[in-house]
Amino acid sequence: MMMTLFQVLRKKARLALLPLAALVLAACEPIPTGGIASPGGPSVDVNAPVPVALLVPRGGSASDNLLAANLENAARMAIRDLDGVQIDLRVYGTAGNAATASQVAAQAVNEGAKIILGPVYGEAANAAGVAVAPQGVNVLSFSNNPTIAGGNVYILGPTFDNTANRLVGYAKRTGKDRIAILHGQDLGGQLGRSAIEKAIANNRATLAGTVDYALSQESVAAAVPRIKATIESSGANALFLTTSSSSALPLFAELLPAAGINVASTQYIGLTRWDIPAQTLALPGLQGGWFALPDPGAAQAFASRYTAAYGEQPHPLAGLAFDGVAAVGALVRTGRPTALTGASLTQGAGFRGSSGVFRLMPDGTNERGLAVAAIRDRRVVVIDPAPRSFGGAGF
Repeated sequence: MMMTLFQVLRKKARLALLPLAALVLAACEPIPTGGIASPGGPSVDVNAPVPVALLVPRGGSASDNLLAANLENAARMAIRDLDGVQIDLRVYGTAGNAATASQVAAQAVNEGAKIILGPVYGEAANAAGVAVAPQGVNVLSFSNNPTIAGGNVYILGPTFDNTANRLVGYAKRTGKDRIAILHGQDLGGQLGRSAIEKAIANNRATLAGTVDYALSQESVAAAVPRIKATIESSGANALFLTTSSSSALPLFAELLPAAGINVASTQYIGLTRWDIPAQTLALPGLQGGWFALPDPGAAQAFASRYTAAYGEQPHPLAGLAFDGVAAVGALVRTGRPTALTGASLTQGAGFRGSSGVFRLMPDGTNERGLAVAAIRDRRVVVIDPAPRSFGGAGF
């Protein structure tokens, strides 16, 4: 009965996971589920190799095939780190397609898989979760789409909520507690605004106003006097922007300071990575701005190890497969038959992954330990390091 309810709640969600550099969700209609993760899952024989299915977009486009190879490489690299834990990794191609993902997920479970890692795209992950829900098998998808999370589906991709909460929390602690929001009218901008508003409420900061804009040069320019008036009337001491380097950020970096809104009086905060591409660091208007990023030391160590093993830099999403295997391995190492149940997956201490610590939340989303960085002299300077644990005994 419970699994049937989760299948009903998990309606189709068409948001795909895009490169982490931008962390922008695809422009499609989201269908929030508001689901809670199931505490159940299959029993595991920890004294034998644990069958784990890895669903990758192999068989699709050339870029999907490259991503599929990188995900498999990273997963196998993680397996080599699991001293004393035996994982029987079984790889299935989805061609980036929801129907195929559903089919191979069911096949994987019929062939003995106790947990599924992947797939990448939101609709495919949703379909895989529905397909194996009757068997109580959990899915650790590589999506960053929170609308598919819940029931037996977890998302490993970084979320706006996580990033916004980290940055607003730091801003609050450092006195930048009256925050105005500047966001696009597209889906990514709307979801970003909602995440920032939630973070402001959670951290007991003050929402000093919101200003939106359409994705055109004229609308961006017209938003500047509106945000200036909002800041002046509200006394805002911080401005949180949802846009990315590939969208309106360079134009705002020019127009906002020219209008008298500068970092010296109003702290700029970015929801996306302002160090990708590297040219963004050279924008004069962003000097002193803040953004969040994964633990640089952990991320660099993973990239270096991957390059040494496979002769090339990892795809930006490859680390998610490493993280999935790391979580499974850490739980299997406990020796409990309930290692892969929802209750175990959401244990509070979390796991150590490719870019630092992370943990899965009861609602199927995740929290990642992020660093806060500032742009100074065209360089990234970490001003608040990423946490090394979430408290309690870690793995």
